[in-house]
Order: sequence, then C-alpha cells, then structure tokens
Amino acid sequence: MTDAANGGGPVDAAELRRRTQELLAAHPVDRTDRTDFLKARFDAGLAWVHYPEGLGGLGAPRSLQAVVDTELEAAGAPDNDPRRIGIGLGMAAPTILGYGTEEQKNRFLRPLWVGEEVWCQLFSEPGAGSDLAALGTRAVREGGGDWVVNGQKVWTSSAHLARWAILIARTDPDAPKHRGITYFVCDMTDPGVEVRPLRQITGEAEFNEVFLTDVRIPDAHRLGEVGDGWRVAQTTLMNERVSIGGMRIPREGGMIGPVSKTWRERPDLRTHDLHQRLLKLWVEAEVARLTGERLRQQMVAGQPGPEGSGMKLAFARLNQEISGLEVELLAEEGLLYDDWTMRRPDKVDFTGRDAGYRYLRSKGNSIEGGTNEVLLNIVAERVLGLPSEPRTDKDVAWKDLAR
Repeated sequence: MTDAANGGGPVDAAELRRRTQELLAAHPVDRTDRTDFLKARFDAGLAWVHYPEGLGGLGAPRSLQAVVDTELEAAGAPDNDPRRIGIGLGMAAPTILGYGTEEQKNRFLRPLWVGEEVWCQLFSEPGAGSDLAALGTRAVREGGGDWVVNGQKVWTSSAHLARWAILIARTDPDAPKHRGITYFVCDMTDPGVEVRPLRQITGEAEFNEVFLTDVRIPDAHRLGEVGDGWRVAQTTLMNERVSIGGMRIPREGGMIGPVSKTWRERPDLRTHDLHQRLLKLWVEAEVARLTGERLRQQMVAGQPGPEGSGMKLAFARLNQEISGLEVELLAEEGLLYDDWTMRRPDKVDFTGRDAGYRYLRSKGNSIEGGTNEVLLNIVAERVLGLPSEPRTDKDVAWKDLAR
C-alpha cells in the first residue's frame, strides 16, 4: 500500500519504526494508562499492521508486524495479554474481518484487540464434537427480524469471562448437514445464556458448557449469508489451529523449556535412557518451532490452509510426550500437585505451573481445536491428497440423519 502521511510511499519497516516511535513519544509508557496506550496503538494502525486502515492496521505486509512488536517490547510497552483474549484474536477477529459488515468490523475489532471484550467459541456440542457439522442447536427467524436460538454447547473455553461469542447454529434442518448452518455473533450477557463450569482433571474449570434458551440474536449480528455458516466456520477453524499450533516461541520455549532446565540443574536425576529421550524431543520441538516460522511466512501470502492442522497435531503430541518425560525425570517429585482447588482461570499457563499440571493439562491438547483423529483426516485428504473416506450422509437432509 501507499501512505499519504509518508509522501505516498509504501509502508515499509522504516516507516513502521517511525510510526512506533511517534506513538511512544505521544503516549509515554510510564505515564500512560495501559488501556489508553493499547487504544492509541490500535488507532495508529500498529495493532495488526496487515489489517486495513481504520481497523487497527495499515494494509502492510503481515511479516512487518515483528518490526512494531520488537520496538514496543524494547520500550517496555504493555501488550494486550494475548493468552487471555486468544479466542478473540486468533479466531473471531479474522472471521469478522473476512465476513463481517463494515458496521460489525468497526463495532467489534477495537475492543476485541484492546482486551476490553473477551470472546468465546460456541461450536462443539455433546452430540457434535468431532463431527461438528452434525450440530443440532437451532436458530429460527421470527418473520424478517431476530433469530431465536435454542441448544447446548460444550467445551467452551472462557465462556465464564466472555462478553461475546462466535456461534454456529442450524437454520435449515431440511438441507444436508453442511449446508443448513448459519454463523452468528452471540451476546453472552443475554438472559437466555447459562454458563456452567466443567471441572477438568486439573481440578480447574477452564472449560464450560453453555445452554441457550430462546436467545434472541438480531440479524445484524449474522456473519456471512444464511446457510453459509460452514464455509465461514472454516475460516475460524483454520485460524484456530494456526493460533494453537503455530505460536511464535523462542528456542526452548514452551513445554521443552522447563524439562531442559531441570535436566541442567539436577544432574542427580539423569539417566542414559532419559537423556536419549530428551535429546529426541528437544530436536522435534525445535523442528516444530522452525516449521511454525515457515507456516507464518506462508500466511503472509494469504489465508491459513490445512498445514495448520499438521502443526496443531505436532503441538499436541509433543506437549504430551514432553510432559510425560518431565514427570518421569522428577521421579516421586513429579507426582506432586500444587493445588486441586476448584478455580475458573482466565488463561492456560503451561510454563507457570508445576510438572503435574503440565502433564494433566496437556491431555486436552489432542481434543481442543479439533481432535487428533479429525486433523489426521484433514492432513491426509487436503495436504497429502489421499482419497477421502466414504460418506453416506453427504446429500441427506440433516433432519433425516440417525442420531
């Protein structure tokens, strides 16, 4: 793009550094409220530089975001706590950008990025987890006005904190299951929305089940066309898998960091077998990290593809194997657990807790963001080009499917 403020020249790395320094000069980090600074950053187009002007970006290449982030980190500027608002950043925002109206983009993107409004994802259901397209939550339109939604969703991260939710519901039960779905933005403060905690093996209730009873959603909160919700949802799902499996981390970041630190600091725990296993997992973690960097570079040229499913698969397997090795390395210490108190956390903290938490929480990695079995099918069919599995329900109306 070209920039009038830059004499009509392109927004390049030098221009982004200049704009970042202007932001810091106008809003000194040590004298500016955190939320005010984040709002000013969004308005300056430095939130996500590849987004359009006026929506937190400058239409610049996605790869240049690192230029801004590096400058702000060096200055000690606050971030928007991305782990707390990851669903909004990684899933809701790209879907709103791709399918939302101008009014929806202007209403939702700024408070989403700043962190003033937390988002959750109302997709999975008790009878439609791996087979998401079989969902049964119904949305019925009253005349030409609001949609009335009834149903149940499950495994909803952050529902207890969320102001908004991205929701898919069945609007045409006479159509085949993939064609009769519509995508909405749901107000989680609606009196028809009930959030119940789901206590996990960790003792926490980070997930929730959500009951929707006569929830009214205005048609102005629909994303995409009626009945086209499955296509819209694919944007969400592909971005979700990239955000889970393709996070930017430094060398020895993530789960491999704590076990490597323990190995170096506790020579009394070492054995030859554990050494060989740690070396293997360290190399695999580094390969996954570098593959993630390559995936992010590919994303500069367009939307995320099925490669994100492969990264998410690797993320789940590595987390589970590394956390298992860490528990074995610590021997009886690995059996300890810090606190079984029922809590409803606002984020997942893999590296800030003990080995027992990492071991237990990583079991969920092969379920959240798409089960390993579903992702293996996606990789097989869309990456490797293998024949798809036979399907007998492709052209059958949803209402006629066995349930």
